[in-house]
Amino acid sequence: MDVSLQRAIVNHKASLKRRYECVIEGLVKAGSQTPLNRIYTELYITEGESDGVNDEHEVWQLETACRTTTSHDTEIHCNDIFKPLAGQERSIRTVLTKGIAGIGKTVSVQKFILDWAEGKANQDVEIIFVLPFRELNLIKDLQYSLLRLLHDFHPELDIGNAEKLAACKAMFIFDGLDESRIPLDFQCNKMMSDVTQTSSVDVLLTNLIKGNLLPSALLWITSRPAATNQIPPECVDQLTEVRGFNDPQKEEYFRKRFRDDEDLANRIISHIKTSRSLHVMCHMPVFCWISAIVLEHMLSTDKRREMPRTLTETFTHFVLIHTMKDQKYHGKDEMDQQELMESDKEVLLKLGKLAFEHLEKGNLMFYEEDLNECGIDVKEASVYSGVCTQIFKEESVLFQRVVYCFVHLNVQEFLSAVYVFHCYTTKNMDELKPFVQATRATSEELTLHELLKSTVNKALESKTGHLDLVVRFLHGMSLESNQKLLRGLVTQTESSSESVKKTIRSLKMMQSTNMSPERCINLFHCLIEMKTHSVQQEIEKYLRSEKRSKNLALTYCSALAYMLQISEEVLEVFDLRKYKTSQEGRRRLLPAVRVCRKALLADCQLIEASCELLVSALSSNPSHLRELDMSDNDLLDSGVKLLSAGLGNPHCKLETLKLSGCGVTEEGCAALVSALRSNPYHLRELDLSDNHLGDSIVQHVSPGLEDSIWRLEILRLPGCKLTEASCEVLASALSSSSHLRELDLSNNDLLDSGLKLLFAGLGNSQCKLEILRLAFCEVTEEGCASLASALKSNPSHLRELDLSYNHPGDSGLRLLSAGLEDPHCRLEKLNVEHGGQYAIKHGLRKYGCVLTLDPNTAHRNLSLSEENRKVTWGTEEQPYPDHPERFQDFDQVLCREGLSGLCYWEVEWSGRGAHIGVTYKGINRSGRGDDSGLGPCDKAWCLVCCDDHYMAWINNKLTTIPSPSSPPSNRVGLYLDWPAGTMSFYKVCSDTLTHLYTFYTTFTEPLYPGLFVWCYSSVSLCQVVAPVSKTQHDVSL
Repeated sequence: MDVSLQRAIVNHKASLKRRYECVIEGLVKAGSQTPLNRIYTELYITEGESDGVNDEHEVWQLETACRTTTSHDTEIHCNDIFKPLAGQERSIRTVLTKGIAGIGKTVSVQKFILDWAEGKANQDVEIIFVLPFRELNLIKDLQYSLLRLLHDFHPELDIGNAEKLAACKAMFIFDGLDESRIPLDFQCNKMMSDVTQTSSVDVLLTNLIKGNLLPSALLWITSRPAATNQIPPECVDQLTEVRGFNDPQKEEYFRKRFRDDEDLANRIISHIKTSRSLHVMCHMPVFCWISAIVLEHMLSTDKRREMPRTLTETFTHFVLIHTMKDQKYHGKDEMDQQELMESDKEVLLKLGKLAFEHLEKGNLMFYEEDLNECGIDVKEASVYSGVCTQIFKEESVLFQRVVYCFVHLNVQEFLSAVYVFHCYTTKNMDELKPFVQATRATSEELTLHELLKSTVNKALESKTGHLDLVVRFLHGMSLESNQKLLRGLVTQTESSSESVKKTIRSLKMMQSTNMSPERCINLFHCLIEMKTHSVQQEIEKYLRSEKRSKNLALTYCSALAYMLQISEEVLEVFDLRKYKTSQEGRRRLLPAVRVCRKALLADCQLIEASCELLVSALSSNPSHLRELDMSDNDLLDSGVKLLSAGLGNPHCKLETLKLSGCGVTEEGCAALVSALRSNPYHLRELDLSDNHLGDSIVQHVSPGLEDSIWRLEILRLPGCKLTEASCEVLASALSSSSHLRELDLSNNDLLDSGLKLLFAGLGNSQCKLEILRLAFCEVTEEGCASLASALKSNPSHLRELDLSYNHPGDSGLRLLSAGLEDPHCRLEKLNVEHGGQYAIKHGLRKYGCVLTLDPNTAHRNLSLSEENRKVTWGTEEQPYPDHPERFQDFDQVLCREGLSGLCYWEVEWSGRGAHIGVTYKGINRSGRGDDSGLGPCDKAWCLVCCDDHYMAWINNKLTTIPSPSSPPSNRVGLYLDWPAGTMSFYKVCSDTLTHLYTFYTTFTEPLYPGLFVWCYSSVSLCQVVAPVSKTQHDVSL
């Protein structure tokens, strides 16, 4: 590199360091600049979602961004945005970073530049050119060469010629694409590659971004989301998104800001955590700053005053506090609140007029002529009005030209609302014409309710929702409490309470119409600003609505979850499956668990990452969650370990936990029990059904059951692979002063030998068990004798006993009947149904059922044989009579029997293959659509079998199931647990069953086994059990 250029770069770094090492907070006066490195808190930046043009209003993106991280998010540190992500092999030239206003894009740019200038990061980059769009706007109509443009922006860099520039590894940073007033016409602008050639700034930028100019240079562009579509996707190598602060970063921000007053920092953090609305909104750095100002003042002065909990209250206090600071700064005596507002009323209303008029035009940056049009004296405003410098700032840019802007978009929207409300109270109808119908705009009898309704209708017309925050603030200002805070600035309306009631009714009626989700969500926000107590019920009603023809989009699921959290209400029941959205949509709704007492999350395809959200809900202070059902989700041990961290937290007050069918083994069980030992005082019910736990679960749980501190009353362990060894341990627990009142050990091969041990504990006088379930435990008359003896020894507590699907025999039933006649016996319900010899078989085959194919459903290409237990595909049609249940197009056949209990059967196929599964009887019999075949249908659950490999439709996508390493086999076992909503498939080799796949759902009617037979193939229903009488085993359980 040229020596003179090296010296220039040293000066350039020093210049950038001076420019970016400090940030300005508070009043512009001596000592107000704060070192960036002192207060900088790492922001959460992720790989962005490039899913089309994003023209949503930023309120939706705020709510989407604040959702807790998912497993799909890839976190990127600020200084690493040009480094390829894991698995990426391409080089990155252009990075486009999006993020809503105030989320921290410019601060991230500032930190990147400062670290480079100080030699801390990205030292492979030799020159950084900083070209903010707000400054480029000043020369948008001028002609420039790239060399001259860079010289005017960075005069300390005397690059000299094109060769020097081309020899350097350079980076261009274009901050604030959303502020650009440059067309950026990528299609029509001429191509140029010479850095000395003169053209418009528009042509220079498009050629630089396309790579025609300086193709080896790096480019970083930042933008609010709505403007990102100005850059063609093919010109962007990496899309990132600034998500703001996560929960630990919020706390870090306040501790850094108040590092000299730890007690104040702790009190502010504590208050924010107790207010969900503030806590969620503080993921946005600018809101952290505003909250810090408001809460510092309120906690340091009048501690009895109610803290703000809505946006309107927070921004009102923000303006009021700076009015007070302004008076003290200029040495004026302290005044009361109304006098303070009145003293700055003129300048605030002028700023409100500026904010309102330019919000309609989409302008965030203003020039001196814009201020003059609103009657604002630039010199007076900047010198004499402290409040002005707190909410409105001026910046010196290129050629020392001055631009102005509000400190944040929300401040501009708040002052717009103040101005509109002022116009209403002063009957300034001319200014209200954009909102109010012409027939009412001339009337001085316009009511507050009519104004609010008109503003809502006006906002609904906007595609981008640019007026939504104004409308939200206006609804907040309708409350008398907020009008009192603003007295001196706006006139309090008379008897606004009736208008408020009318407005609330109107908002509720509007959201019940077939309105788009984003519009409806803002109506909910308006209700929150009005402190309506039924917001959560309204959101619930909307989520469950059948009026919407489409599933709720992912963005809106995130937004609604956000709203449920900030509504300050506690939801009684949060049933995730009832909401009309996709599986991913349900995951996005999951953060709402934090604000409910009962969370029903069964069979929602949740995974390990979902447990992180639940840990937050269980550990929060206060934690509202009392019942959690996560059954039939693939949480596995890793997910349960995460969940256990929340269960062990002292703030957790969970009373019921259901983890049936979650793939938990001994490892996860150990973590779970360890958590319960740490926090044993609250859990009353634990369901671990259908997990491969083995006897280890009982070994882990038993010491706790024997400890009087544990409050566990209900323990469910069906299908957990328990053996005789578990019975001896449980007997010891039952013989102690345990709180256990209900025990379910169904579907475990305990045998008479194990049950004898268990019944010894049941017969102990210390045992207070009231309900015992032992279905499918292979009990015979020998076990019944031990049971009768136990009931005779301890007859006072057991109320319900389930011995169904066992083989007590006549003698065993006589022994139990004799025991029931004992006047001391309290047993009220005894279930011995579906008994028989078949029930004492091991494994799933004990649930074996006899099935036959139904000739009335068979397609004419299928022939039935072997007493309707075998079906073969053929080229000749069979002479079947017409029947309404016959399949007309797909080569399918159903069984006669409808199943609705615990059932197992096996099929064997030969030839090319077959679809094997179950469906509802109402499946279409004609047509070749998804609703007619055993395939991607929400009314059928099947396995595709061919050439010793298997496939299944998972989320409507045909997915290959990993083939087990066991020997080849064309025999498949099917196990239906209708009550639990599971349909499982197994590969059958001799007497060994190897699990292939399980579907999880909620069945609503009996299921009929069905077969789709491929060409030149046949399928047989295998004999699993000998036929038994209906009294012993009815397949329609």
